Amino acid sequence: MPYFRPPRWSFVPWLALLLVHVVALAGLGMVVARQMQPVPMHDLQLADGERMKCVSYAPYRLPGQTPYDETLVISREQIVADLTALSRMTECVRLYSVTQGLEQVPDVARELGLGVLLGAWISADRKRSAIELDRAIRIANDNADVVRMLIVGNEVLLRRERTEDELRELIRYANARTEIPVTYADVWEFWLKHRSLAGAVDRVTVHILPFWEDDPVAIEHAVAHVATVFEEVREHFDKPVTIGETGWPSAGRQREASLPSAINQARYIREFIRRAHDKGWDYNLIEAIDQPWKRRLEGTVGGYWGVLDVDLAPKFPLAGPVAERDTFVAPALGAGLGVLLCLAVAAGGRSKRRTLLQLAAVAAMGAVAGAVAILHWEHAELAYRNGLEWTLLGLVFAIGMLVPVTLARWSPDDGIRSGASAWSAWLRGRLASLDASTCLGLLRVVLLFAAAVGALLLFVDPRYRDFPSLLFIVPALTLGVVGWFANSRHAAEERLCAAVIVVSVVGRWLSEPLNPQAAVWLFTGLLLAAPTLRAAAREDQ
Repeated sequence: MPYFRPPRWSFVPWLALLLVHVVALAGLGMVVARQMQPVPMHDLQLADGERMKCVSYAPYRLPGQTPYDETLVISREQIVADLTALSRMTECVRLYSVTQGLEQVPDVARELGLGVLLGAWISADRKRSAIELDRAIRIANDNADVVRMLIVGNEVLLRRERTEDELRELIRYANARTEIPVTYADVWEFWLKHRSLAGAVDRVTVHILPFWEDDPVAIEHAVAHVATVFEEVREHFDKPVTIGETGWPSAGRQREASLPSAINQARYIREFIRRAHDKGWDYNLIEAIDQPWKRRLEGTVGGYWGVLDVDLAPKFPLAGPVAERDTFVAPALGAGLGVLLCLAVAAGGRSKRRTLLQLAAVAAMGAVAGAVAILHWEHAELAYRNGLEWTLLGLVFAIGMLVPVTLARWSPDDGIRSGASAWSAWLRGRLASLDASTCLGLLRVVLLFAAAVGALLLFVDPRYRDFPSLLFIVPALTLGVVGWFANSRHAAEERLCAAVIVVSVVGRWLSEPLNPQAAVWLFTGLLLAAPTLRAAAREDQ
């Protein structure tokens, strides 16, 4: 049969819609309330004049600035502004390269009383690397009063761009031409795999990042994990060991137990600095200032490791409780506007006389949609990297937001057309024939396709992709409910997309079952796809 028998009482879909959206609204309220809750944590009480030991400095904080732009030269004025802000909180900055104006840093650092860990960027490009290294050696020698260490290469072994023997020769080359201590920096596991490299350096510089570990570490255990790894590394080398990178991101995709957030970043930095100063560790934090360009490489999380934001403002205090959000006004206003919009649409629909239950369900849908719209906008400002993403993902979100608006003028007795038949009917008719049933069919097929693409990409390439739950939760709640109860048809293309969604969200969740973001994405995907698969199974019987 092309259509299922509709429920005997038309109030059933509306009652289900009301209950589901009331629960969803309560959940959103709990999330916002929790974000506003100040979290007490260890206060960092530094002695008079005491500052962070060192922080990684990259100047690419302004729109369009990226190390991939070979024509870019950072002005001295920007470097002065950056280092002036940093000088209030750190004794030193670490550089990864000496190009694009960064050769000016030692001179500015001298004026501000800062030390410099000078880095030469070593890559697979041998000619460019040789020029870079010679330049770094010259700058280090000319500024020996402020350059504390020359770092020959950063995570080159991790990127598999050079062999251990090649790195050893480059380090020896640098050592022979400077009195500045020379080191190489890489992830701690790679130092343990290449222990003989320690014979060429003056110090062993290791990166310990609990968030990026193969087994991500929860914030509660992050500093203890660093301490354990640091002691393990020191046991294997007779050279001094420096922590060259450690830190925590303030935004982005959760990795199993590791959750990026402003609260967790503040907690990690405070606890780590206190432990490091108590133990006398030599360390460098990553990083000084948020780097928007890194989102191109590492997704949202890559851009938010800074202790300062792109406007050079501190992202958290060093003492007192920290909250993720300071007001609920924006989500509340969004919910209120959503209610007004959906009720206005319901009042102007074909069925002018709505029952109290229907109006309550419409209001609940509008409230959820409005609140989610604000939360999605906040996320988009952090995550969307270019005009293409703003256009495509913004369009998907707008299409999803049309679903509750369309349902406000829908009747369960009309059912929902399949996407193919809805498109065909619309092409044959006029704009006036685009009724709620046809609209819902068109919206559903577009959203199922978009969700299938997003779910599949996240399943096969998850490391740097955010969970797109906010894109699809509104249509999932509405289409998931009405598709379960209402008279509905589903084209073969919709069934295929639904199957891809289910396989992908389940597969992603099984890979990280304790990740709440993965669980929310699992719920969203199943809710969106389940009615289509259920209908397909019944049609095949």
